[in-house]
Amino acid sequence: MHTVLYTGVTSDLTGRVWKHKNKAYPKSLTAKYNCDKLVYYYFYSRIEEAIAVEKAIQGGKRKAKIALINSLNP
Repeated sequence: MHTVLYTGVTSDLTGRVWKHKNKAYPKSLTAKYNCDKLVYYYFYSRIEEAIAVEKAIQGGKRKAKIALINSLNP
């Protein structure tokens, strides 16, 4: 069952996915809720822009997050 939608920013997507899948931080939210499936990502050339978009996504409603995921990954 997919109940938790995790949003984050990283400069090393491959490494971040590996850490989530392998529970590198056992007490983290992603380990606790078994969040290890990448369903959406987007590249930004400036970290400030990525962080601003991340905050907007985190502050949004679940329905909007699912619509964003489905827009590129039905």
